[in-house]
Amino acid sequence: MEEIYAKFVSQKISKTRWRPVPSGSLQTAETFATGSWDNEENCVSLWSIGDFGNLDSDGGFEGDHQLLCDIRHHGDVMDLQFFDQERIVAASSTGCVTVFLHHPNNQTLSVNQQWPAAHHHTGPGSPSYSSAPCTGIVCDNPEIVTVGEDGRINLFRVDHKEAVRTIDNADSSTLHAVTFLRTPEIVTVNSIGQLKIWDFRQQGSEPCQILSLTGDRVPLHCVDRHPNQQHVVATGGQDGMLSIWDVRQGTMPVSLLKAHEAEMWEVHFHPSNPDHLFTCSEDGSLWHWDASTNGPEKSSLFYQGGRSSTFLSHSISNQASVHQSLISSWLSTDPAKDRIEITSLLPSRTLSVNSLDVLGPCLVCGTDAEAIYVTRQLFS
Repeated sequence: MEEIYAKFVSQKISKTRWRPVPSGSLQTAETFATGSWDNEENCVSLWSIGDFGNLDSDGGFEGDHQLLCDIRHHGDVMDLQFFDQERIVAASSTGCVTVFLHHPNNQTLSVNQQWPAAHHHTGPGSPSYSSAPCTGIVCDNPEIVTVGEDGRINLFRVDHKEAVRTIDNADSSTLHAVTFLRTPEIVTVNSIGQLKIWDFRQQGSEPCQILSLTGDRVPLHCVDRHPNQQHVVATGGQDGMLSIWDVRQGTMPVSLLKAHEAEMWEVHFHPSNPDHLFTCSEDGSLWHWDASTNGPEKSSLFYQGGRSSTFLSHSISNQASVHQSLISSWLSTDPAKDRIEITSLLPSRTLSVNSLDVLGPCLVCGTDAEAIYVTRQLFS
């Protein structure tokens, strides 16, 4: 199994994100950010992962993650995204959205920009309002999109004081997460099991497409888009299920995969190796899903440390017409050929694993057990 290093940081970690590597560079991931929650004082921190595996003079690993700098954050960190190499955007339970700037010369973080009441509940018949948590953000320089418990979607542009566009009543339920489908289009997931696609080129406050889980209206907590095939979207929900959607067709998921035993908090396709997908859960587990068809023949359809999961449903219509090589392995119609191997990455169950991020061979995750786990050998 991959070697995974733990560091105890005396704060519950709500979000972890790798700093992006400059495009075209051969560097591997070296720096990541974390946000905390449910602590007396929360903060956004930057860490360096150092050189694992070399013993220092005290016999300890030099590879311990080193804290570079941190800054106090008002409220729980609900989401965290790198805007570019120097700037990090944080979403707060107070409804505020903050852009922090990293100063590498003296290793400090400072507030670069802030939208204090990006998300709020408006009182009936009065101008007063109470704050609403900002639950999700996604960045595509120069734009930042935020969603919140107030059902509002904001489009900010960095260096602009006001929102460029706000869809006030985008959703009557809580929006839990957002990502870009392609540049003017975003996809959101909400607390009644719906996936909605919005196009900022269109005026008005209606989504251009609504897809949903049938039946129970299970809240969806997280969403990610396949990096190469923008119509393929993965979501995770309160029941721990992994849902794969093809937004070009139908209004329901293409497949439902039985996964965790409690809420799935995050799902991420590997950015450069998207046959691999990663999920983490309230049940304390962190899973690596391998759908690469050229992998070794798997002994069971779902394999996870000797425990096979059940395959729930898999149906796609009209796919014969699509050229086979263009079909993502996540949309394959034949479960017998489409063997997915699941590996548990944490040595033992812990408290909730709230967040994960992958970049190249590196993975980082943060937990309620006040630990950050890092591996640099995902595919070894």
